[in-house]
Order: sequence, then C-alpha cells, then structure tokens
Amino acid sequence: MIRDIVLEARGLTKEVNSPDGPLTIVREVSFEVNRGESVAIVGASGAGKSTLLALLAGLDSPSAGEVRLAGEPLSRLDEDGRARLRADRVGFVFQSFHLIGSLTALENVMLPLELSGRADARAAASDMLARVGLAARLHHYPRQLSGGEQQRVALARASVGRPMVLFADEPTGNLDTVTGERIAELLFELNHGSDTTLVLVTHDRTLAQRCRRLLWMDAGTLREGGGPQRAATGSTQTAPGTHA
Repeated sequence: MIRDIVLEARGLTKEVNSPDGPLTIVREVSFEVNRGESVAIVGASGAGKSTLLALLAGLDSPSAGEVRLAGEPLSRLDEDGRARLRADRVGFVFQSFHLIGSLTALENVMLPLELSGRADARAAASDMLARVGLAARLHHYPRQLSGGEQQRVALARASVGRPMVLFADEPTGNLDTVTGERIAELLFELNHGSDTTLVLVTHDRTLAQRCRRLLWMDAGTLREGGGPQRAATGSTQTAPGTHA
C-alpha cells in the first residue's frame, strides 16, 4: 500500500532565549502523518504542544529541522509563500474562536473564499454553516452567538475550503461538555467524510482517544502512544483504545 504523506517533521527543534539562557521548547521531533489520518497531540501544560502545532503549520519557524506540508518544504518558502500554502491547503480551529467581530457568521466563513477568489463564496459558506447547524444564524454577529455557536462558525470557516490538513488547538477547551461533544462530532465528520487530515492538540483524553493515533509530548519531546511511560514505536502505530 502506497502511503500519501501530507505532513512530515524531521529533527524539528525550537529554542528561545529566556532570562536563564536558551530554552528548548521542541526537541528533535520527527514523525509523519498520512492523508486522512486523525492525530492527537497530548501532554501537560507547557510541554510544547501549541508551539509544535505552530511549527507544523508554518506559523512559526524552527531553530533546526524541517517541516514538509502538503509536499512543500516550509523552509524553502518565504512568508508570502507559506501564507499561500496555508490558504490553499490548511484550516485552523483555535480555543478562542478568532472570529472577526464586525462580520456576520456568513461573512466570517466567506472571507477565506473571497480572498482566494472563489466566485461561489456566499453559496459555499451558507452550505457549510447549514452543515454545522447554523442555517438560522447566518446574519448574526459573533457577540450575538453562544460560545458553541462561535466555535461552529470557526469550524465552518476552517473547513469551507476543504483543506488537506485541519489543525485544531484545544478546540473544545472553552466549551461545556455537551457543546464540546458536538464540536468533536463535527471535527470527525470532516475528517472521515472529506478525507481531511486532522491534527489536534488537546487536554481532553476522551477526545484524544477518538483519534487514530496518540502522540504524547513531554518536555519538548514526542512519543507515540498513550502516555510518557511509553517509548516511541514508529510513526504508524495505532494507540491502544483508539479507532479510525
């Protein structure tokens, strides 16, 4: 079987300066993710999970190592080139929604399509908002929506362009249990229904265990499996208790 690798990290390292000297946040991380996989990155606060996600998405630059996203080595692209790649191939969902307050739900979802020149932006955005259960809220502003509704708008915006990779950073972190479960269902519907690769950072072990793979991050290093006591075992192992 030929694997279709859409995300690859090799020797990825991120160091920053601190009052006590150089601090390594991500240390020599290497792994691959295939098209259509779902991968959860878990670990304690401060383990480097969000920094790793930013490096994988090209939002931050590593101190050493390489990321290939959709076959493109990010180090060979300038800032504009990375932005174009993200616009064409990547979607983002964050804990704090990041909606534009002066735009309606419909306009927020239309925005990335309009920026890419899509003539059907309004129709595609309306359809995606209907898919996430917000057909009756198209013309509401973020301040008029609940937290769960805002996150559904954010998810619709992230997925409307049918990205190759969807990065989600604590997507249910600000939501109650019931609303968080609805967002999780939508994430996995996109993953399975559109063959979109899902890479998420979460503290929610129940959410993480729904992914095909678990990657545990501890003090900047990454291990395959369900906890810090498990040694790395290769890039394609399915963690115990998970499913596709």
